[in-house]
Amino acid sequence: MNVTCFTDATMQAHLDWAVSHHVATDVSVVIAAKQEAPSITEVITRTRRYAAEVIVVVGHSTDGTRDLAARSGARVLMDGGRGKGEAIRRAIPCIHAPITVLLDADGSHDPEDIPLLVEPILTDQADHVSASRLRGGSSELHGGFDEFLRLAGSSFITACINWRFNCRLSESQNGFRAIRTSVLRQLDLRENVTTIEQEMIIKTLRRGFRMGEVPSHEHPRAHGASHIRVWRSAPRYGFSLVKYLFF
Repeated sequence: MNVTCFTDATMQAHLDWAVSHHVATDVSVVIAAKQEAPSITEVITRTRRYAAEVIVVVGHSTDGTRDLAARSGARVLMDGGRGKGEAIRRAIPCIHAPITVLLDADGSHDPEDIPLLVEPILTDQADHVSASRLRGGSSELHGGFDEFLRLAGSSFITACINWRFNCRLSESQNGFRAIRTSVLRQLDLRENVTTIEQEMIIKTLRRGFRMGEVPSHEHPRAHGASHIRVWRSAPRYGFSLVKYLFF
């Protein structure tokens, strides 16, 4: 199974081209957000430069995230309170553009990298392109035992995916990615939580679509702490991995 991993040098060489040829009307951005009031306005403002629409799916927030998102120009949907995966699934029928970009609300992703994610799709080299923190660097995945366990678990899952599909991804868990909307709708996504990210990659590969990967740096959260609890989430990730790899 071929996975196109665009190198840092390739991305740098194409940076100006990607930005100058980026067509915002081709892109809808979906952001799942819960208790992200300190960062949501800046994330949406930066994102709108690269998208025809920004859809924010708001969890049951009590800090004004919903109102701030609406005032920033995003289309706001309410999720069902079951997690990030359910929020993303709820947005899929509402997407209008041919390419969907998924982006986190906490300020850890660079919206300015959207043209780099979208370029391999626009040039028909890939159908689904994920941003790799392993190649672009991360300010989150190091320093403590939780970070070590997250990185080790992510690496194990990615190794299993690479073994199963004979490919060479560097990671599978980053929420920052671009995908053809038509492909996204064919994946029949089922996961309610953050396991939806590995489900998307596995189903992309299982159904014969082309996977790509570009480097992108992950910044520290702008505020607060991650909602993921490693020990509580680990069994879900393992069960999801086995289910979609083999059944």
